[in-house]
Order: sequence, then C-alpha cells, then structure tokens
Amino acid sequence: MLKKIGLVPRLLLGIISGIIIGMFFPETVSRLLYTFTHIFGEFLNYIVPFVILAFIIPGIAELGNKAGRLLGSTVLIAYCSTVAAGTAAYLIGSRIVPAIVKSANVANPEEGGLEPFLTLEIPALLGVMTALVTAFVIGMGINHIRHNGDHQNLYGFMTEFRDIIVLVIENVIIPFLPFHIAGVFANMAYSGTAFETLNVFGKVFALIIAMHLGYLVILYTIAGSASGKNPFKSLKNMIPAYTTAIGTMSSAATIPVTLKSAKKNNITEKIADFVIPLCATVHLAGSTITLTTCAIAVVLIQGGTPTFASFFHFILMLGVTMVAAPGVPGGAVMAALGLLTSILGFGEGATALMIGLYLAQDSFGTATNVTGDGAIAIIVDAIGKKTGSIKEKVA
Repeated sequence: MLKKIGLVPRLLLGIISGIIIGMFFPETVSRLLYTFTHIFGEFLNYIVPFVILAFIIPGIAELGNKAGRLLGSTVLIAYCSTVAAGTAAYLIGSRIVPAIVKSANVANPEEGGLEPFLTLEIPALLGVMTALVTAFVIGMGINHIRHNGDHQNLYGFMTEFRDIIVLVIENVIIPFLPFHIAGVFANMAYSGTAFETLNVFGKVFALIIAMHLGYLVILYTIAGSASGKNPFKSLKNMIPAYTTAIGTMSSAATIPVTLKSAKKNNITEKIADFVIPLCATVHLAGSTITLTTCAIAVVLIQGGTPTFASFFHFILMLGVTMVAAPGVPGGAVMAALGLLTSILGFGEGATALMIGLYLAQDSFGTATNVTGDGAIAIIVDAIGKKTGSIKEKVA
C-alpha cells in the first residue's frame, strides 16, 4: 500500500510521525524508533562503497567511443558545468545560509537526547577513497578491453552488480527511508528543536530553487553566445522536459521528452541523440547545487565552518562520483554519502538529515539537470559545426 504513495509524501509522513512520536509518545517508543535509525545508518555506511563501485565502473566502461572527439568535449563541458554550479552554490550559500541558521535554535543531529536500545557496527569492506580509486582503475580497464577485443565477462558482471545495487536502493533503502528520517526527527522533537530545523530548511530550499533558475539562465546565455541562438527562447523550449522531470524525479526516465525539447532548438539530430542520453548520466549540476547548499546548512548546524577548501574538494569529487547514478529517486545523494562522511565528516545523524532534505526536493534538482542538458547539447552542436566534427564523426 505504501509503495503506491509517492516518495516525497512518504518522507513528509515520516517527518510528521517522527515529530509526533518524539513530542507525545513515551520515551521507550522514541528510543525504539531511534534504534532502527541507528542500525539503518550503519547499513547505509556499509553499502556506500558498493554504490560507488556499482555506479562508476559501468558508467566509465559504457562511455566508449560514442561520438569520436565530441564525446570528450561533451563529458568535459558537463563536468565543468557541474563543478561551476557547485562552486557558485558554495559562494552564495556560505554567505546567506549562516544568517538563516544563526537566526534559529537548531539541533545538532549528532547530539540528540535519545540513545538506541541496541548499538550495532557494520564495518564497510572498503574505504570510500579505496572504492573510488578501485572504480576508476577497473572502469577504465573494462572500457579499454571492451573496445579492443571480445572480452565482456567482467563488464557483464559489473552491470549485473549494478542491477543488484539498484534493487537494494529501490527495494530496501528507499522504502525504509521514511522510518529512518522519522527516527531522526523523533530525536530532534525529543530535544525540542524539530520545528526550528524545518523552518531553516524551508528557507534553504527557497534559496536552492532560486539558484537552480539562476544557473539555467546563465548556462543558456553561454549556450546562446556560442551558437547565436536566443537563450530565453531556447530555455522556453525546454519547459516540457523541466516539468516532466519534476514528475518522474529521474533524468533517465525523462530522456524522451528532453530529446524532443532539445531538438526544438534546431540542434543537429544525431548530436542530440548522443549528447542528451550521455548528459543524463554525467551532468548533475542541479543535484550538485542542492547537495552543496544542504551540506553547508548541516555543517553550520553541527557548529562547524564550511571552508572553501573542503567544499571544493567535495564538489570536484561529487562531479565524478555521481557518474551513472541510477535513474531512481535518491541516486545522486546515495552516491554522495561516501564523500559526505569522508570529506565533510558527516556522522550518522547528519547523513540521515541530508538524505531526507535532498529527497524532499529531488524533483527540482532533476528538472534542473535535464534542462541544463539541453544547453550543453546546443554548445556541443556549435562546437561540432565550427570544427567540422559533426559530419566527420557523427553523420
């Protein structure tokens, strides 16, 4: 029955239920719920390295030689766009978010009043950085083997491994997330600061959506300068893709509509046919804006200082870690969990809060991702026409 309800309503139900339990139910009930949150958090820490391996290895292996030299240009532009969006989000968020957090009495998610009945440690088999390096080495190796011989065994194994991890996300992590978030907010309600936390992140979400729209205007202005197209007309043509992504919460599921919308901007058909599907897996600027801004807020709530050095490191790695994040709600934040813990030092409560906050607006980040893909297609098309690469490599 719960599966028929959308993820966002379930998350909201989890938040409301957690607050009610933390405020009005006996402490034993709150501790029982928080015990589940603790154990589920340990499971998330265990699964993160597998998510990194499952996303990145097949993603790199599948890049191949889809469109000659234009492939490299597309991936580079998409990566630069993602990093630029995250950096801009840091520069803006680090100046505005502190004022929002300072004006409220917000609980540190790592310092709640509840204690779990049972503490359980589930050590990860690989460290986050070990998983990242391993993913790159194996992914590039498989890519080379696939396009220089007939060996497909390891590639087949990794794609099946990715399918298994996607099943875990879809059938274990996503369904139980509302209970996980409920435990976090039960802890906050028990401490008496849940409503202040929600008030803070309501304002942060408004800031995030404003940055999404600003980013799209800038990106389409750049695309218009490169191609001679009217940026606002091009952006208007992408509205169907934006609205569809809000409903699907998946870049992959929105590809048909994104393609149709992009082709309205007079992009060479075969350029659109390879750029849009590729960018659906490598261009996540909207998600990066959201993750960066929410992470700044959580760092401040914990009493820390969001430094440029740590966040720029986080953004650079985020642009790579999210490659080939599956087309399911929460794919980007699941891929980012390892970086949140290893680079920004997030603990169990902070990562749980990040998951809930990110998923609550995942549709808007996804909509920004796919709309931005249309601008990248315009830029790549302009590059191809100016260099002659389109006829030589694509036609």
